[in-house]
Amino acid sequence: MKNNLLQKVASGLLFAAAWASTAAWAVNDLPGGPGVRQLNLQVGATKIAQEQAWLHWFMLIICTVIFVAVFGVMFYSIWKHRKSVGHKPATFHESVNVEIAWTVIPFVIVILMALPATKAVVAQKDTSNADLTIKATGYQWKWGYDYIKGQGEGIAFISTLDNAHREMSNNGAKGVDLDDYLLKVDNPLVVPVNQKVRIITTANDVIHAFAVPSLGVKQDAIPGFVRDTWFRAETVGDYHGQCQELCGKEHAYMPIHVKVVSAEDYTVWVADQQKKMAALQDDPSKVWTLDDITKRGEKVYAANCSACHQPNGKGAGPIKPLDGAAVVLDADKLKEIKVLLNGQNNLAMPSWKQLSDTDIAAVISYTKNSWSNKTGQVVQPADVKAAR
Repeated sequence: MKNNLLQKVASGLLFAAAWASTAAWAVNDLPGGPGVRQLNLQVGATKIAQEQAWLHWFMLIICTVIFVAVFGVMFYSIWKHRKSVGHKPATFHESVNVEIAWTVIPFVIVILMALPATKAVVAQKDTSNADLTIKATGYQWKWGYDYIKGQGEGIAFISTLDNAHREMSNNGAKGVDLDDYLLKVDNPLVVPVNQKVRIITTANDVIHAFAVPSLGVKQDAIPGFVRDTWFRAETVGDYHGQCQELCGKEHAYMPIHVKVVSAEDYTVWVADQQKKMAALQDDPSKVWTLDDITKRGEKVYAANCSACHQPNGKGAGPIKPLDGAAVVLDADKLKEIKVLLNGQNNLAMPSWKQLSDTDIAAVISYTKNSWSNKTGQVVQPADVKAAR
């Protein structure tokens, strides 16, 4: 008895400690994203999202009424006509009226449910007359965005989880109280308010899913296939989502951030992006010095590689180190180029062929000449271009 009492006290203390540790996290609701202890759908910023929320409650109420009515009648009948109070079972075995009723009534209910649902589904798939068309490509584990039609045509960039958030996660997320934890990206998808945005989805490696609940969009991104969806945001703001297909070990680190801005701010953003892209255009035939290309490679590594391989190149857990790695030290530069272009180990190391020839050459040159790797080897953009 004494042991049972001690066990109960210990269980109570563990529960209190767990509650206290949870309560210490001063996290708030994230506008355009998840809420603390959220039970309902996110607040819709598009008519489609609002229609989805209405349908959710409409269907839930109908199902609840049916459940209460059917089981209420069933349990009342069982209780009221139980054998212990003297009731005898009925002898009839059919009733035309009852059979007509339980055929017609469910049919009418199904029609009432199907009409608004069909209307919403058809509207969700109507991607015609879009003001802006953007291709979203899923990679392990990041998103690539290409503006292919409308204002901003030609803009393209990669969006990855913010490095600071990844480092917090690697360190166990101790004391983290950020409202957007693991939802912050380096390059958000920027779109104008009150314009129809068509999203074309595909993937480079495995199945991903482009999903932003507050915008009412979720579309699988499948390698070798092109799917599409659309949204028209009615309010300026930031809206957050995540990949919603189990796409591998980094699935939790593949957020989506859609930034909706005014038409004027969007025009300014487009002009700024076009200037940046023009400045980054590299001549693939340019011959770089070791010092210049490793400086460029250090930036590429910090933006794309350090989250997994660590800033010191030592790797972590199943992630192989680059410091002292045979493929990095090998005099045959083509081996490491092929790893970055094609990936390896069943894409545990993903392909990075979406990077430019210069960026791939730079990051390989950086790894070959950093930490204890002092090979003196230089990989030129032309080497990568030839390997492609």
